[in-house]
Amino acid sequence: MPTSPSPDADDRGTSLRAGFRAGVPYAVVGFLLSTSFGIVAGDAGFPAEATIVMSAIVFAGSAQFAAVTILASGGTAAAAIAAGALMNSRFLPMGIAIGPSMPGRAAWRAAQGQAVVDASWAMASRGDGTFDRWFLFGSTAPQYVMWLAGTIFGAVGGGLFEDPAKLGLDAIYPTFFLALLIAEVRNRTTFVVALSGGLIALALVEVAPAGIPVLAASLVAAWGLRRRPEAPA
Repeated sequence: MPTSPSPDADDRGTSLRAGFRAGVPYAVVGFLLSTSFGIVAGDAGFPAEATIVMSAIVFAGSAQFAAVTILASGGTAAAAIAAGALMNSRFLPMGIAIGPSMPGRAAWRAAQGQAVVDASWAMASRGDGTFDRWFLFGSTAPQYVMWLAGTIFGAVGGGLFEDPAKLGLDAIYPTFFLALLIAEVRNRTTFVVALSGGLIALALVEVAPAGIPVLAASLVAAWGLRRRPEAPA
């Protein structure tokens, strides 16, 4: 399996710093989003310690919100884990794509892959099928720190917020992913794929179990990959 060439120390430092700067805006949004998660989990009866540990280990907003929602509504732990796995299934194709850019043995590549989050993965792409892993590491670092900090703030100080919706915290998560989507719409094919996937997910979100709308939208994205690339609009 081919791998991208190893950069020298200067190149690594440059990529890390560039990634860190690019990741800061997403980290700010992540802080607000994870604050909302900490509050929601507390309202659902989760101890602050469990909420914080979940963010530290899972570090995946959609999966965490889905799991808390299921458990709070009386669902089983197995159902919550299954929903989280479905929500995070998008990382399978992302991991396959970035794998050749991660050097070393399988275990070391898997360890490096823990830095893959949506925004960092998209920004680290060089556009030719390879990824800048140092940019990925740099951009994920502030996001992880702020995600954990926001969870702690929400879980411990959640009592300060009577209704998170009044502060707009409930709108942060969809807005965050909408911003990522807009950045990826570069031509007619990506526009059709984005619109079709969004409509399918919207149609299923009220009738299908958590995670199914995302998987259905991913099938549309897979169809889009089969299309011949077009010149950017």
